[in-house]
Amino acid sequence: MSSARDTLLAAARDAANSAYAPYSQFQVGAALAFDDGMVVTGANVENASYGLSLCAEVVALSRAMNEGRRGGLVAVAVAGLAAGEDAVMPCGRCRQMLSEMAQLGGTDPLVWSGSGDKAVEVSLSALLPFAFGPDSLREG
Repeated sequence: MSSARDTLLAAARDAANSAYAPYSQFQVGAALAFDDGMVVTGANVENASYGLSLCAEVVALSRAMNEGRRGGLVAVAVAGLAAGEDAVMPCGRCRQMLSEMAQLGGTDPLVWSGSGDKAVEVSLSALLPFAFGPDSLREG
């Protein structure tokens, strides 16, 4: 077991306790680890107009960006309280947004989900191969 993984997953589970999920009852937390040791967390925020809901990863990324972070993302942990030990992976939108943060710093973060020995570990690039990013918009 990796202590860094377990610590980040614990931070994600703690963040999930702050989720606003009155419709789905599915509380999710995310924790982002940066190369300087900083960890930024977020929890999902639902809305009666479902399309306006925010995933935990988006909340954490927004917090990180508001703190001036541009790159340096080395690991992501996602945990859902209702899921117990099952893996809760980032949705497509979150994968894209995480990818942009990673591309800004030239990293390929590990993504962890689950708990204990049942944690799933995969690189972000494996979750989102051929990702669209800032370089996709630059003229060559």
